[in-house]
Amino acid sequence: MKRRPRVYLRTPTEGDAAEFLAFVKRERRFHRPWVQPPRTHATFRAYVQRNRRDDFEGFLVRRAEDDVILGVFNLSQIFRGGFQNACLGYYGSFRHAGQGLMTEGMRLLLRYAFRTLKLHRLEANIQPGNVASLALAKRCGFRREGFSPRYLKVAGRWRDHKRRAITREDWRSSP
Repeated sequence: MKRRPRVYLRTPTEGDAAEFLAFVKRERRFHRPWVQPPRTHATFRAYVQRNRRDDFEGFLVRRAEDDVILGVFNLSQIFRGGFQNACLGYYGSFRHAGQGLMTEGMRLLLRYAFRTLKLHRLEANIQPGNVASLALAKRCGFRREGFSPRYLKVAGRWRDHKRRAITREDWRSSP
């Protein structure tokens, strides 16, 4: 478990299914244009099982005072060897937006990725209209790298994405 004063990160378990699915249902309008989280017990179970693979690590962001789920961070396509890279995906709770909680969670995730996993680079691909996610990446030291037209299929449509990245060196020098 990775912890800061107000939040902590924890790998999801099958015991989290009911709470997670309620979170997704509550936040579905907020998430719909940006992500497709697990919405059924079967897809949540598959998500939990995916965490057992070497190329994926997912985390629930929880509020320390009451264990409420605030969001999710996923490291996918974890490559080793000379690359030491992963793709970062995330989504948070609209009800808890603007309190800096996902920023704290992201800082925990970055510390874990660079210190524990020994990754060199994380890449986040964010849809241009997702202002909150772009702002979170910027606050946490991600730099602009480019634009990828029709990069990822979300909700049945190929969506453009802005590419952001951070390296271990960038992270060490960020505030």
